[in-house]
Amino acid sequence: MTTSRGRPRGFDRASALEHALAEFWRNGYQATSIAGLTRAMGISAPSLYAAFGDKRTLFSEAVARYAQTYGQYGSRSLAEPTARAAVERMLREAAAEYTDASHPPGCLVINGAVNTTPADEDVKAELQGFRDATKHAIAQKIQVDVRACLLPQETDPLALATFYATVIQGMSIQACDGAGREDLHRVVDLAMKAWPV
Repeated sequence: MTTSRGRPRGFDRASALEHALAEFWRNGYQATSIAGLTRAMGISAPSLYAAFGDKRTLFSEAVARYAQTYGQYGSRSLAEPTARAAVERMLREAAAEYTDASHPPGCLVINGAVNTTPADEDVKAELQGFRDATKHAIAQKIQVDVRACLLPQETDPLALATFYATVIQGMSIQACDGAGREDLHRVVDLAMKAWPV
């Protein structure tokens, strides 16, 4: 690894990014300081700025990394043949991911910008964009099943997708509050009883 000026970089950029991701995940964007980031990443502030730009740019890179790794359960779930199977898999995999002791609880994309100042509205909008994309992908999956007569014709795809998006967001908050995997699986059991038949 080298810097933009060709000098050898004195740290592993990928590892540093992973530590930054965990710091943002644990504390949220607003409460994460440059001092906290450099301490977690094991680098100096000048090294952080040289390798990643500012805190805002680093956050976007960390969120992208999260989406490609820990948050992949959403994309995997949408590969299921029916909307019901996709939603249930998404909720169950979220329950496992949100309570995995190897990283902070909950979901970075849900909890990363709960508290932001007006100056950081773009952070909130960035994360909402990820959430909205998943919700609309679920709605599209539901719409396909309505057209195929696998769901009642009066089913509102966006409303149903919003309901399950609300469940998954609540599961993230519950995990941060200490709910365990089995607790969240019981939530999934109840949520799936609301699926139209």
